[in-house]
Amino acid sequence: MTAPGAVGHHPAARAGGPGADRASVVLLHGGNVASWMWEPQVEHLDDLDLWTPDLLGFGSRATEVPASLDAVVDDVAATVSAIPAGRSVHVVGLSLGGIVALRLAARHPGLVASVLASGAVVDGVPGLAGAVGRAQLRVWDRTWYWRGQTRAMGIPADARDLFVRSGLAIRRETMERLLPDVYGGRWPDGLAESGARVLAVAGGRDLRAARRALATIERRLPEAVVRLAPGMHHQWSAEDPELFSAMIRAWVVDGAAHPALVPLAPRA
Repeated sequence: MTAPGAVGHHPAARAGGPGADRASVVLLHGGNVASWMWEPQVEHLDDLDLWTPDLLGFGSRATEVPASLDAVVDDVAATVSAIPAGRSVHVVGLSLGGIVALRLAARHPGLVASVLASGAVVDGVPGLAGAVGRAQLRVWDRTWYWRGQTRAMGIPADARDLFVRSGLAIRRETMERLLPDVYGGRWPDGLAESGARVLAVAGGRDLRAARRALATIERRLPEAVVRLAPGMHHQWSAEDPELFSAMIRAWVVDGAAHPALVPLAPRA
């Protein structure tokens, strides 16, 4: 297991809700960014104990090429294990971070109290979308590609330059080792027995693979809470940071899905 690297720790700056003084929240970023993406949540949730690690291979750790997705998961487990004993740990992940969060609970049962995963493509990304995603490796080091991604992903204007710099810093070798698991899809075996509560979310205008994955999670993990965020895209932590933060608070402090989220429509 790799020792935990750069981890931002943001202790509560003000009194939180019931139980907040006994809980820690670990925020896991998406695949083309780094821990800086959580700045709005750190601001909105300053009454909670927040941890914002850079995943292995990203951000301040871009020079560390992980051997596999499981290596990234185990590295996060090392970070979680460093949180003081006696605190319940809740892991929140978006996109790649959501996949890592679910696999963390499955691979290290009992380590976390709950998982909130948004946009986690547990079925992989098949078809044309998957082929296009794999093809991105050919232009991984091109600035124009990353600038195009800022528009495709709805990155706010004031974060676009940072997004481009972060993307260019990620080594192609890192994504070559992670994409087979991410785009190929692999259910996190053991999740049902992990003891972790699960809230799975996707934006109402999220990637098709992310929305489709919710039905899989609902079917394979009946105890999970599954919701859509109406009108939101994949990177909705930046699109509506207030709602995303309120969702985290409701799940961690109150143990409930935020009322602005809606259940999946029943199948015909």
